[in-house]
Amino acid sequence: MSLARIPPRWTILLAFGLVYVFWGSTYLAIRIAVETIRPELLAGSRFVVAGLIMLAWCAATGRKVRIGGADALRLTVVGFLLLSLANTNLGWAEQWVPTGMAALLISLIPMWFLVIETWVLPTDYRPSARALAGLALGVVGVIVLLWPQLRHMGEIGRKELIGSLSLQGGCIVWVVGSLLSKRWKMRVDVFAASAYQMLFAGIINLLIGSALGEWSHTVWTWRGAGAILYLVTFGSLVGFSAYVYLLEHVPTAKIATYAYVNPVVAVFLGWLVLNERITGYLIAGAAIIVPAVALVTGAKLLPRHSQQPEDLPTTSASSD
Repeated sequence: MSLARIPPRWTILLAFGLVYVFWGSTYLAIRIAVETIRPELLAGSRFVVAGLIMLAWCAATGRKVRIGGADALRLTVVGFLLLSLANTNLGWAEQWVPTGMAALLISLIPMWFLVIETWVLPTDYRPSARALAGLALGVVGVIVLLWPQLRHMGEIGRKELIGSLSLQGGCIVWVVGSLLSKRWKMRVDVFAASAYQMLFAGIINLLIGSALGEWSHTVWTWRGAGAILYLVTFGSLVGFSAYVYLLEHVPTAKIATYAYVNPVVAVFLGWLVLNERITGYLIAGAAIIVPAVALVTGAKLLPRHSQQPEDLPTTSASSD
């Protein structure tokens, strides 16, 4: 990077702050929205609006928004996996799972990248001992976090446990979608690509929600509409723009720190706004999971046929 292209330090710090705070706060907004709005309709309305706004902004700023049929199909597939499935699953799970716990479980995405790229869709690199230690530590953290639900299988505990486990399924889907997006070479501006993913996924969500009859089970309130507006503005538009800005100016390993800062923000906001209990198990689980994610995201990847380590950070992703 040339000196002329180095941005002011305050803009980097501001972008980090926006990603940390706004992406961490989306868990709270989703929890508030699903109180009265069904998950499919929540995701559909949120992503259609955000996608249209971002496409309009791309066109107004001279970015290329025209895409071919092949790219449209690929963007639809990626959007369906990341948003119609993984992100909507988060909304479904948060009907029973507290925001802080949901954020901690979603923060395990870097570990699922490690698992899938090591044993399911292997690459030319293998994890280091540090990465494997982080993976093992993360498993312990999940067990500690879910221990009350595992011990007491009443109706509430069972729903919370099912929701928590479904979040791990959502993490896997997110990883698969992210890997497909990374491997498919598309000549599309990154902002336009994200806009199309949101738009296509939102349309799919609205169609699914209509087919499931979710309109009749949804109550549109000012509180729910405000939560959607917050998700559109600060989760999808401001937060994502800050994230892309960081991708252009900051090493990926540093950007990945949001994966273990967002849960802290979510836990605090859940306690502050919704009076969610901060239990000893939640604190203990966070004290294990956050360092575990830090170990994985900061670990080196080793070439499978060489003993020389490469500085390749483990890929991470967001639920924006």
